Amino acid sequence: MKRAVITGASSGIGLAVCRLLLERGWQVGIAARRGDILEGIKASAPDRVQTMTIDVTDSYATERLLRLIDKLGGMDLYFHASGVGKQNMTLDTDVEMTTVATNVEGFTRMVGAAYRYFVRRGRGHITVVSSIAGVKGLGSAPSYSATKAFQNVYIQALEQQATTRRLAIDFTDIRPGFVATPLLGDGKGYPMLMDVDSVARQIVSAIEKKKHVCIIDRRYRMLVALWRMIPSWLWRRMRLVR
Repeated sequence: MKRAVITGASSGIGLAVCRLLLERGWQVGIAARRGDILEGIKASAPDRVQTMTIDVTDSYATERLLRLIDKLGGMDLYFHASGVGKQNMTLDTDVEMTTVATNVEGFTRMVGAAYRYFVRRGRGHITVVSSIAGVKGLGSAPSYSATKAFQNVYIQALEQQATTRRLAIDFTDIRPGFVATPLLGDGKGYPMLMDVDSVARQIVSAIEKKKHVCIIDRRYRMLVALWRMIPSWLWRRMRLVR
């Protein structure tokens, strides 16, 4: 059976993808800050789920990731769904720094550890959930959009490195629009809100097809194409979210 490790599996997209992989017969290692929730997920398939409490902002997170991989008996897919972000028009320092700590430092720590593991193993697949927010700087969520841009470029850079080194490592950058998850609270004020289970199905399909970049869904692919054409002088005058 194939083995996947999911970081950020306790809710939202990570949890939905976990359930789909289990339905498809995968063995899954799940990680998140809330260990009690992870044990509840494990109860649904105790013979195919391993758990590990991991806070990606902790310097010991990579050590715990490797322990989870050992418990699982190996790893074919690393799926990174851990992330935070919120609108921050007042530029509250705590919000900005927490977002950077999780979405940049934690992201780099965990994805880097997975990459090094796959280099040693000789093959693997890294999939990350970034966002369409990385395409342009969003004034309503400065650190969130900036950190997602970092994730887009970081994965692209790792893919280039792996290709030039002739490593058998695949990369998939998942860039969804607004998804109805706890990250968005009640979801009010967010246009084109998507159902998390529908998004998860599209993600698993992208993983199976080994897509390099997957914008979810069709409406957001059209929106991103439009965003890319908007000149900077017009973009900075636009108000996109409440």
